[in-house]
Amino acid sequence: MSPRKSAAEARRTRERIVERGVAIASVEGLEGLTIGRLATDLGMSKAGILGHFGTKETLQLATLDEASAVFLRVVWQPAAHETPGLPRLRAVCEAWITYLEHEREIFPGGCLFTTASVEFDARGGRVRDAVARLHRLWRRRLVGELRLAVTAGDLPSGTDPEQVAYELVGLYLALNQAIQLFADPLAPDRTRRALDRLLAQA
Repeated sequence: MSPRKSAAEARRTRERIVERGVAIASVEGLEGLTIGRLATDLGMSKAGILGHFGTKETLQLATLDEASAVFLRVVWQPAAHETPGLPRLRAVCEAWITYLEHEREIFPGGCLFTTASVEFDARGGRVRDAVARLHRLWRRRLVGELRLAVTAGDLPSGTDPEQVAYELVGLYLALNQAIQLFADPLAPDRTRRALDRLLAQA
């Protein structure tokens, strides 16, 4: 086997491990992401899993990175071509609803970031720091769009982007709970109405 082919196969194996890790973590949390579980699910040895990551913590961090990449791909990228500011923010918010409602193949347990924030909010360490960093980055992106909307005149000049972003995140935390815990079929439309009211009042 050539070194190039060997490296490509190793990369693909690592991708398979992380993709399966995202699915498991969305249901069972990052602490439920065990080397033994992954080895069983993927038909690999535990040593084979550890050879790619070394420690459980490294695996958890890689899982978070992959989940973040998927989230941006399904929520941000479909809206990226829209006019910056309110048009793009609204497109992002609609894609965010679709992600929580339908992205079950990749995230069978719902939003991994919501699960991880509850799981790690009272802990210290690198995983907790990574979860907090990803949440801050997403909120910063929302605030940026809101500021552009104010500058463009799509939102009133007195709008507080930080406050609106705070409330937006709350809407989607509620949506994830309504879908996952209560299986509420009305939750997406309730979120759309709340979103319209929030942005109209801003």
